[in-house]
Amino acid sequence: MIFINLPVRDLPRSIAFYEATGARVNPDFTDETAACMVISDTIFVMLLTHEKFASFTSRRIIGRDSVEALLCLSCPSKQAVLDQLEAAVAAGGRPDPIAEQDYGFMYGRSYEDPDGHIWEVMWMDPAAAAEGPQAMAEA
Repeated sequence: MIFINLPVRDLPRSIAFYEATGARVNPDFTDETAACMVISDTIFVMLLTHEKFASFTSRRIIGRDSVEALLCLSCPSKQAVLDQLEAAVAAGGRPDPIAEQDYGFMYGRSYEDPDGHIWEVMWMDPAAAAEGPQAMAEA
């Protein structure tokens, strides 16, 4: 399992954004300072107020003009990538802080959440992936 911890300025707004992109709230790990957003059976995003996030580290929380991580999720199809991007934009996200990637066997788009965290969503042709790196390079 993976738990991604993200600092957020407005917890209710961030919860609404992540719900709009398909995540669901786990109420067992949610309060007025944090929300556990379930992406899948193995991926969870912990949205933490700045105060709560700061209780775990002595480092400062960076602003929107900086980035320390690019978070990437795979989708089952190219259309699912486009649907995820559309949902994120409709919920207030900013599209494509990273240029669209279309390699034929792999397709990716990206969006920023309301706090500037960058999410990439991508699809890879399962047949090309099964054949390995050489097949993907030839595609």
